[in-house]
Amino acid sequence: MIRVLLVDDEAMVRAGVRSILGNDPEIEVVAEASDGREGVDLAWSHRPDVALIDIRMPGMNGLEAAAEIRRAVPGTGVAILTTFGEEEYVVRALDGGADGFLLKTGDPRELLLGVRAVAEGGAFLSPKVARRVLNGLNHERSTDRLRARERLAQLTAREREVLALLGAGLSNGEIGKRLFMVEGTVKGHVSTIFRRIDARNRVEAAVLAHEAGLVSPTSDNPR
Repeated sequence: MIRVLLVDDEAMVRAGVRSILGNDPEIEVVAEASDGREGVDLAWSHRPDVALIDIRMPGMNGLEAAAEIRRAVPGTGVAILTTFGEEEYVVRALDGGADGFLLKTGDPRELLLGVRAVAEGGAFLSPKVARRVLNGLNHERSTDRLRARERLAQLTAREREVLALLGAGLSNGEIGKRLFMVEGTVKGHVSTIFRRIDARNRVEAAVLAHEAGLVSPTSDNPR
């Protein structure tokens, strides 16, 4: 079972997310919190596989709670629940080590895919969130793309293929199936990629793949 902690100050939102997750027999909501501090405490006591955290909450907000959970309970993956118009928060959450970004108003299947990806140690960026973040940084994109491509220049062709699929949100197992490699080989490539491009986690590597143009901003498929 994938054990999930919900952290959102709106009871209706929690009920909706819980209902969607309940459609998957392998996902269980083990605890709910209405603010960031309570979320951190419940993460410590329940040790869930994934914490789904809202950004805007009274007291300790979602960004602070996400960073604290990553520090105090490193075995718990963190996915941010966001809405359009919060691109700057997404960037800050990335800096705090979040593993995923999901839209509250997105496709329910996307929520399930995101929770599974984060639970498996991967990363998941809602394609719409990724596009909005990148579009919101238009004035910096030329410089960012050049720098991103410079960081990727030392990757082999195979490593670029792996990074492109990682950027599209695929897990190690899915990348292996797509490229006809065993999962252990994929993990080895991912570790090498992290070292060569100086990425701290899968989300940072995925954003770099988007910035470098390895993943098309208008589709979910890597180039």
